[in-house]
Order: sequence, then C-alpha cells, then structure tokens
Amino acid sequence: MPSSSEIRDKFLEFFQDNGHTLVPSSSLVPKDDPTLLFTNAGMVQFKKIFLGQEKTAYKRAVTSQKCLRVGGKHNDLENVGRTARHHTFFEMLGNFSFGDYFKKEAIDLAWRFLTVELGLSPDRLFITIYRDDDDAMEIWQKVAGVPRDRIFRLGEKDNFWSMGDTGPCGPCSEILYDQGQKMSCGPDCGIGVCDCDRYLEVWNLVFMQFDRDLHGNLNPLPRPSIDTGMGLERISAVCQGVSSNYETDFFRELIDYTARTANLPQGRGHEDQVALRVIADHSRASAFMVADGILPSNEGRGYILRRLIRRAYRFGRNIGIQGPFLHQVCIQVIRAMGRAFPELEQAQGFMTKVIKQEEERFAETLDKGLVLLEDEIKKLKDAQQTTLPGEVAFKLYDTYGFPLDIVNDIAGKNNLVVDEEGYTRLMELQKKRAKAAWKGADNENVFAYLSQSAGQDFQVDFLGYRELSSTGRVVFLLDPEGSPVKSLGQGEQGWLVSSSTPFYGESGGQTGDKGRIILKEGRAKVLDTLKPLPGIIVHQIEITSGSLAVDQEIQLVVDEGKRVAIARNHTVTHLLHAALRRVLGDHVRQAGSLVEENRLRFDFTHIKAVEREEIARIEEEVNASILADIPVETMEMEHEQAVRQGALALFGEKYEHKVRVVSLGDVSMELCGGTHLKSTGQAGSFCIVSEGGVAAGMRRIEALTGWAALKYWQDKRACIESLQNMLKAGPDQLLEKVVAIQDQLRQLSRENKSLKEKLSAEAGSQLASSSRDISGINFIARMIENTDMNGLRKIMDDIRSRMESGIALLASQNKSKPMLLLFVSKDLHDRFTAPQLIKDIASEINGGGGGRPDLAQAGGTDAGGLERAMARLEALLNEQRQGFFEPGS
Repeated sequence: MPSSSEIRDKFLEFFQDNGHTLVPSSSLVPKDDPTLLFTNAGMVQFKKIFLGQEKTAYKRAVTSQKCLRVGGKHNDLENVGRTARHHTFFEMLGNFSFGDYFKKEAIDLAWRFLTVELGLSPDRLFITIYRDDDDAMEIWQKVAGVPRDRIFRLGEKDNFWSMGDTGPCGPCSEILYDQGQKMSCGPDCGIGVCDCDRYLEVWNLVFMQFDRDLHGNLNPLPRPSIDTGMGLERISAVCQGVSSNYETDFFRELIDYTARTANLPQGRGHEDQVALRVIADHSRASAFMVADGILPSNEGRGYILRRLIRRAYRFGRNIGIQGPFLHQVCIQVIRAMGRAFPELEQAQGFMTKVIKQEEERFAETLDKGLVLLEDEIKKLKDAQQTTLPGEVAFKLYDTYGFPLDIVNDIAGKNNLVVDEEGYTRLMELQKKRAKAAWKGADNENVFAYLSQSAGQDFQVDFLGYRELSSTGRVVFLLDPEGSPVKSLGQGEQGWLVSSSTPFYGESGGQTGDKGRIILKEGRAKVLDTLKPLPGIIVHQIEITSGSLAVDQEIQLVVDEGKRVAIARNHTVTHLLHAALRRVLGDHVRQAGSLVEENRLRFDFTHIKAVEREEIARIEEEVNASILADIPVETMEMEHEQAVRQGALALFGEKYEHKVRVVSLGDVSMELCGGTHLKSTGQAGSFCIVSEGGVAAGMRRIEALTGWAALKYWQDKRACIESLQNMLKAGPDQLLEKVVAIQDQLRQLSRENKSLKEKLSAEAGSQLASSSRDISGINFIARMIENTDMNGLRKIMDDIRSRMESGIALLASQNKSKPMLLLFVSKDLHDRFTAPQLIKDIASEINGGGGGRPDLAQAGGTDAGGLERAMARLEALLNEQRQGFFEPGS
C-alpha cells in the first residue's frame, strides 16, 4: 500500500520518464493572476502560456501544485472535517501539454499511470466525456480498452471547461473509481445521477481545443493543449483502500498527534473526530500560507489565515486542549511534507512564532467572547427566536476577534442561523474597505492591444546589462490609452516598443529607467520604462521636437546618473537582506522592495520591531561590505542549480528555467534580473532612516545610499551644530545639556501645576462669595481664562464645598474649543437638573452635553457663544420666576 509521498513521487517520475519537465509548485499567492485570491488549481501558473502571452522552453510539464480553496464560491468551511473530501489546502497532481500532445497521448498516459504504476483494477474505473466528444469516446475504447458501457456522456456543466467567459476552453474527461456498493447512496445511485462517493472522481483531463469569442462561438485553437488535475488526497485514499481522505497515512499522523495532545481515548465520538480533522486540515493550510509569506491580518489573504488559525484553536479547546498548540501540529506538517516542499523547513522558526502569537492573541479574548455568545443564545432561546442578530456577530468579530464561521459553527449547534446580511452591512459601514488588492491593474487594460498583437515569439532584445546607449527599430507605437498609432508628433505622448533597448523596464521592485531618444529628425524624452508583459519593454515617451513613426530607426540613451543611483540602491538592497538574516535570523525573507533613484525600501518578515542596537549592527554589516569593495558577479544557470548553490529567491516570484544569479562574494547570492554596480564600493555609504511595521509579522526599512546618505548625515550634522549654538554646548556636552533642560522643564511644569491648583482653590473661594440672587437662587456665572476641563472641575469642587444651595456655571476655552461646566445643588432638582439646563444653553456654542443631575458639562465649536450661554442661563432662571420656563423645554 503506497504512502501519499510515494504516490506523489511515482506520478512525478512517471511523467518525467515520458518527456515532461518537472516544474516546482508555484506559490499559493498567484503571481500572474490578480483575479485570484489563492492558487486553486495546477494550471494557474501556466495560464499565460495557455493564452499565448508567455513563452517557455518546454512543451510538456508535470507538477505537484499546492492549492487553497477557501473564500468566494469555495467558502464552505463548515463542511471541512464533516465530509470525507472537503479540504482548504490540497495538492493537485497535474500533467500539461502546451501545443504538443493531445487527447490520445493524454488518455494513454493517464490510463497507464493508474492501471500499471498504481495497479488499480481497470474493472473499477469508469469514464465520463462531454456529450459531443466522439473523439474521446473512440480513444478511450481503442487506446485504453474501456468498454463502451463504462463511458458516460454528460453535459456542459459536468464535462466542459472554460478559463472564463471568453478564451481557451474545451471538453474534459473524468476518470471515476468505483468504491463499491458499501459507498452507494441507494437504488438510484449512478454516474451523472447522484453526488455520492461510490463513483469517485480521481482525475480530470481537460482537452483545451477551442477559443470562445465574444459571441460565444467556439473557434479551433491552432495548438490544442492538455491540462489535467488529480487530487493527491483522493488518489491516496483510493490506493490505501480507505473511504475518507482523513483516513490516509498523512492525515492519520496529524490526527493521532493531536489526539495524544488532547488525551482523547481511542473510541472517539463524532464531534471529537470532526475537531481532529479540522485541526489537521487547518494546520496544513496555515503552515503553507505562512511559508509563502502570508501573515495574519484583518484583510485579504491574511484574514483567511487568521480565520483558519482561530477556528482550529477553538476546535482544540472543544476537545480539551488548553493553550497554544497549533504551531506544534504545524511542525508535524513540516516533518511530513518538508522534503517535497523545502520552503516549509526554511520557514519553520518564523512560522511557529507567527502561528503561536496568533493563538495567544485569540486566547486572550476567546472566553469573554464565548460568554457573550452563550448569553445571547440563551436569550434567543428563551424568546423562542431562531436568528442571531448581525449586530451580535459583528461585536464578536470587532471586540473579540471571532471570525464569522466560528459564530456560525456555534449557532448551528444550537439550531440558530446568523443574520449574515446584517453582519456584512455593519462590516462595510465600519471598515469601508477599499476594493480588494487582487483586482486587475490598469496596465493590463492599457496594453491589451500589445498583448494580442505582439505574438508569442516576439521579444525585445534587452541590452541594458552591458550598454546604456543603443540603436533600435520602432515596432509598436501606442497613444496614452494603448491604441495603436502610426506616428507621434511634437508635444504628443505615448508608448514605444523598440526591437532592442538598453532601458530597464520596471520589475522586481526596481523602477524603470529614464533618458532620451534621438530620432532621425527630432528628440523624445523617456518619462518611464515598464515591463507589462514577459519579454516586452515599453517606453513612455514625449516627443520634444520632430516626429516619430513605426519602423523608424532610433537611438536610445539611458540617463546614466539616474541608472547608477538606482543600481547603488539595488545592490545595497541585497547587502541589507543578507545583513538582516545575519543579525535577526534566517527566518527573515524579503517580502517586497522598492528601488528608486533617491532611496530604497525593503519589506521583510520579522515578528517584532527591530531594536536600536540591532539597527546599528545592520548598518555596520552593510557598510563593512561596501568598504570591502566586493565585486558584483552575475551569471545565468538553471533554476534548480541556483537554489542548490544557496541562491535566495523572492516569495511568490515566478522564475524561468534559466535564471540570473547576482553574487556579492560570500555575503549574498540572490536570483535577480535587476541592474547592479560593478562592485559594492561604488555604493559609497548606507544609512537606515526608518524602521516600522506594515502588517502583522512584517517590517519595513527605508534607507539611503551614496550621495543621498551623505546629504542625510550632513543635514543631521547641521542640525546638531545649530543645537550646539543655541544651547552653547560642545558636542560631548550636548546630550547632558538636553537632559538637564528636560529635568528643568519637568520641575517647572510641576511648580506650574501646583500654582494653578492653588489659584484655582482661591478662585473657587472668591467665586463662592460673589454669588447673586436670581429668583431666590444663589447664582454664579463666570468666564475662567487659560484652563481646561480638569481646571474647571477643581474650581467647581471648591465652589460646591462652599455653596449649600444654588447654581454655578463656569465657562472657558481651550485651543479655541468652548467648554461649559454646570452645578445644580440637590435641593433644586425638583425644579432644575444640570443636564436639562446645559442642554438648553449648549446650543449657544453649537454643541451639546450631559451628565448627572448635580453636575453636567458641554463642549462645542463656537467659542464666541460662551457669553451668550451664560446670559441664556440667567434668562432661563428669570423666566422661571415669571412662570414661563419648564425644565427641558
């Protein structure tokens, strides 16, 4: 009985032996598809190849792709652990043909792998095909020998695959495995009739042979392709003879480990089994997400990770596990899958810290949130209601960090439903979230014509590694919106694609080059350079004199000063990455960067703020490498070879078979396509100007090099010299002088506060003795200068201690904001209360207020109304004497 790992190895080796190139799994964060939240199928990393937008050195590929399906139409978390097949994370085994072989070879390869390599009985395999696919019907019979009565024709819903509303599509054929009568749903069980697990789909072969146009017409593709997918978890269950994916070897290890942690007995109940399965599933997903650079947050992918960690933690509590535990389960995931996915082992230290920290954060609020939820459920049951209000679900999320699915789980167990519409409405009102970050970029629309017209074989010859000036021929000219034009005249802007160029197009965090173009009769400025499509470099230009036309010969000249400044920052970014890993630890990985002419920005994974002493050490490490004047060497090699030699790669970046490696002696070795210095000494110097957090577990450093760093230190020195002159202190005395001044200021502040309190007490005494009689009521109304609400309260406390009966109003303004404080003695409460009176007079300062019956306060925006407010209060008391005033009127 083969293990899951052995099945994976067999699959990859079988297809490599049959001429397929082994392509590593891409990241769970899709690199080239902004419409997807996560990579959810094996074909995602090949999408641009299928669309003809990207070229590749191989025509056959095989992968074991890590996938995640949660959120959107796959948002069925409540089924995970409760059914035999539902997962968040899963592995998709797939073989692909890009215009090479087609149906016959795809069917033959799949059949041979299942029946020969895995030894599955042909008698238990059934086939479905698209209803009109006569070719597939014939091939399955002739090539694989499948009897006609075991091949079923189904409709478009089941057996036709599309990439979208338009574009590549085609019929598909599914291979089903008969698990036997014991898995049948009843007498009506059958293929295409029911959804039970007797006839289990194990492999889907997609025959990509059409291009659907805007009118829905299916036009034959010039190079039909193959895309197949087989879930490793499903085929493992079949090969191991078990009825549930959770009974396979890999899941059993995780479930048994968690059961031992919880001290659960062998004969576990249904809900305990569900909890163990949920934890096993979510631990896999969490481990792979963190390894791919996703960190817990309240938005996007990070929120999905947070939900999974917290959901698993709550299920752990349900089976008696106290305290953080999921990070330990993730270590078991690494042990089981680290050989196949080395990124797990590389991220182990950082991963366990991130997941444990998230568990601890949730643990702080879980119990309080559960008490609130249980109270609400009891109230609903007592009132015989069945819907948990959206306000309650929102409060549990906002205050206690409860994801909605946890609330749904608990509500469902109590036969309640959650008002999700109300919850969503409140989320939108509070968050007002921007459109999701994975929506497509504008450049894709601007360069749509270029994408369709350039052709798969067209590629700009980039000469910028060796030259800063070269000649080329104008291949494409576009207007600012991306439409093709034959020429551009003086004063016009647009986009230019040349046959060759020394200009670097923005990519990998490095900004694009600027410079000029010398025309046959005129000049143009290069405002920016982009790389919107693989192999295509686009110049944003403005014609300053003359005109430019398609097919014209031109000379392209890069601004050397700007290029060198960018190269300084890019080379030093590599030094910074290496220094961070040496000082903070190997868990540090680049999570993004921006390399400009004047500065560099570097985002990296680290779970806490970088301490001042660590920043000093990082600066020393980088500057030491600069002073060592290390040669910068570049070379091209195969991706696997570069990784074996220790080259670092960027999270989620997609690399070609051949990669460019940038080495800085024994200090740094990274995969990089950017432009660099000839040696590190050309960077001059380096300084960090800021360090801070940008997300949970992610930090950002901004830094300067070369002339910008020198200017920064010169400005600092000028500032220090100005302080020395102001304080009349030498460099060695400056800090001591500042500390002395701070001590002096604190002492003066204490003395000032004491004096104010003394004056306030005296003011209260004086005011209490200056009351007037209005309608038989002792009345005080006074404006107090230069105080805040605390100062008013101290004066009022003194007045109250001396006024047995009466009304006192104090007014002031602080930073142009008006304030009122009103006292009404208890014996007058049958006629007036402080909140009633303050409500009437606060309108004069364009504000409002409230408080206790004896003391109320108000604030507003119109300080000019303070005198009117005091006059208004006196008028109200006079009206009361005449019988016109009713409190609160």
